[in-house]
Amino acid sequence: MMKHSLPNRLRPLFWDYDFNALTWEEDRDLVIKRILTSGDWNAINWLRSHIGDASLKEWIQQHQGDGLSPRQLRFWELVLEIPRRQVNAWLSMERQNTWEKRIIPKSSTQRS
Repeated sequence: MMKHSLPNRLRPLFWDYDFNALTWEEDRDLVIKRILTSGDWNAINWLRSHIGDASLKEWIQQHQGDGLSPRQLRFWELVLEIPRRQVNAWLSMERQNTWEKRIIPKSSTQRS
């Protein structure tokens, strides 16, 4: 099976990876998420033409909008006709970041 490399115009989005080693088949989720979160209009258009809006909508739904900002989720809600209640549910889910996940010793929360 032939592996398809990514278009060179996407290279700036993957500055932290060996771009020449990335392939659509093996790195699909990474590529989609990076384009959705950081891509410019040309990258988004490439993605939409490459996988189609139905597949893009399915991907966003499967990942429950993970990694997308509220503004980005609202944009895709309108463009891809994702049900508002679904997007609202994702936005209301507790999305803990690294700082919220840290364990705080009980002794530091108690007063002397």
